[in-house]
Amino acid sequence: MAQTTKYVIKYKLNGERRFEFAQLVNGSEEEAKAALDAIHGQGEDVISDISVSKAL
Repeated sequence: MAQTTKYVIKYKLNGERRFEFAQLVNGSEEEAKAALDAIHGQGEDVISDISVSKAL
């Protein structure tokens, strides 16, 4: 299993600012989008303005 690091993902869900914590391998935007899709499902919600940084 790959080594993971805790990241904070800042994003907008339907225009509302939100954040989530996730264990990611490399902290890429694509990996963060996949984690957000897993959290929110792939319904009609619009996820935008994704930024990823290491959690303190």
